[in-house]
Amino acid sequence: MSNILSNRWRMSRRQVLRGLGVAMALPLLDCMAPLAAAEPGATGQAAKPRRSVFVYIPNGVNGMTWQIAKPGRDYELSAALKPLARHRGDLTVFSGLHHPNGLGQAHVCADTWLTGAKIDASSARQYHNTVSCDQLMAEVAGPHTRFTSLELSISGGSGEPNNTNTLAFSRDGVPLPADEKPQAIFDRVFGIEAGGVAAQRARLDRRHSVLDTVLADAKDQRSVLGSADRSKLDEYLHAVRDVEQRVERLDSWLDVPKPKVDGARFQREVPRTPAGDYYRTMYDLIVLALRTDMTRVVTYMTGTEGNGLSIPEIGITQSRHNLSHHNGDPEVLARLGKADGFLMEQFAYFLDQLAAVDEGGQSLLARTMVLCGSGMSYGHSHSNSNLPLLLAGGAALGLKHGQHLDWNKPHVPDYTLDYEEWKRLCGPPQDGQARLSNLLLTMLQRMEVPVTSFVDSTGPIADIVA
Repeated sequence: MSNILSNRWRMSRRQVLRGLGVAMALPLLDCMAPLAAAEPGATGQAAKPRRSVFVYIPNGVNGMTWQIAKPGRDYELSAALKPLARHRGDLTVFSGLHHPNGLGQAHVCADTWLTGAKIDASSARQYHNTVSCDQLMAEVAGPHTRFTSLELSISGGSGEPNNTNTLAFSRDGVPLPADEKPQAIFDRVFGIEAGGVAAQRARLDRRHSVLDTVLADAKDQRSVLGSADRSKLDEYLHAVRDVEQRVERLDSWLDVPKPKVDGARFQREVPRTPAGDYYRTMYDLIVLALRTDMTRVVTYMTGTEGNGLSIPEIGITQSRHNLSHHNGDPEVLARLGKADGFLMEQFAYFLDQLAAVDEGGQSLLARTMVLCGSGMSYGHSHSNSNLPLLLAGGAALGLKHGQHLDWNKPHVPDYTLDYEEWKRLCGPPQDGQARLSNLLLTMLQRMEVPVTSFVDSTGPIADIVA
């Protein structure tokens, strides 16, 4: 039992779900909508899909080349954000937001980016997260799609407490492991497994048997455990039941034909260098999954706090983590700013692809909200207020864009973007009510999740709601 508990963080859906049928896919056509928007076998007119994607940047940014000085609509894009100029009307840049529970927590930035949880980072043994907003969205959107959500990352699996490889956490705060290899992701989502439906169902049945055995053995041990261990065991059992539900869900979709796509470009090993090809391939996979309605919720870590790619094609050989510990060195900061701009170029490519897909007169971007940013601001000292964040898309979901919303400005009206000012902006929050949870709440409500609050939110952000 101790081995079960010590490995609960690493428990991977892939160990249970690997090789369960997946195939290839057409764009989401009007004639496919009833199938795409209902449980297998259900009937009735489908509502148009609502989607959300979360893109994470690790270790903060160079605020001197990221931060925008002027609030409102008449602002000038900063150097790092200039690649997004063509999408200016489809995005909002935020300054001054933070997670109150994250202040002073150096290494839980990614762990809590979508949860806002209070985590005791001093001990992995005491680690306990809460549900991430993407998984609340997945509960609402998931019944309409083959995959409730997709978790993607530069590093596969769950990672470790306080250094996660995933942004997604279940109702019980259990991390949902991420996939990192484009070919494996394509095969899992779109591939057709040898043996067909019968073989896949047989494998699912075997996994059901394994899960039943694990649950039975764990329950037998519960009566002899102390209260603390019982609590951990209950958390583990919830995680096993979550996998069980996903297995049952996959079984219900086995008889539903998968749409087909040309996956030739994904049938190759995609190395991490050059970084741009890897990032664009991952973004193309996300677009493919969304446009075929295989899922409506995606999280993607372009790097983890301990693993951010070097970018040799633009002369950056250091990892992002090393760049973030610049100690104010102008040369290292310049490289960090250059890396920020490169990441925004890849992100702009992603928005290009979303905008190019037409869905009955609306673009895929108009029906997809995309939050991009970091859970850290000033990486050298692990500061986590004044988070670098932007939200794109979602016009058809009731969002309005083309602005810079700045909660710093009323308190520091004439700030400049020199090094010391940037550090100060990333210190104690200028506005304690400027909470990232308010933005996440706004997105939850646009996804029609029936909530009036999320973690420590004070209300949705009215300035971005049409």
